[in-house]
Amino acid sequence: MTSANGRFKIILTLIVALLLTALPVPEPLNHFRPDWLLLVLGYWCMALPYRVSIGYAWITGLTLDILLGAPLGIHSLALSIVIYIIVMNHRLIRNISLWQQALIVGFLTMLNKLIIFWAEKLLFDISITPMYLWSILTTMLIWPWIFLILRKIRRQFAIR
Repeated sequence: MTSANGRFKIILTLIVALLLTALPVPEPLNHFRPDWLLLVLGYWCMALPYRVSIGYAWITGLTLDILLGAPLGIHSLALSIVIYIIVMNHRLIRNISLWQQALIVGFLTMLNKLIIFWAEKLLFDISITPMYLWSILTTMLIWPWIFLILRKIRRQFAIR
């Protein structure tokens, strides 16, 4: 498989994650929406840290800001910090069990949420509610399936 074809498949999965993030859901379920972009980007950064790294996080974060109508740079900053942590510790994260990875993904999702909250708090007068943190739990619960699906895609298409 050529390098360009593998890059296309990675970008395609990131586009799907962006679309899932921007997909409208009923308001009561919106608090439980997993952080799709963090899951997909986190997987690729853990599996291929030399190909997918902070640059992808910054670009997809800016795209997410545009899709959600958020001030430019908020999601980019949060994703870049979280992806930096994943890339610097990818060997450790890859070699632990899936449920331990889910706990780490939950911690990183919480960090992502808190950075976004902090940045929005500086710009707007908002407050945090417990409902804001429910998506951390759903992100943790969906991590094993996302991991297995993306690993199957990576192996099937020989993305290296």
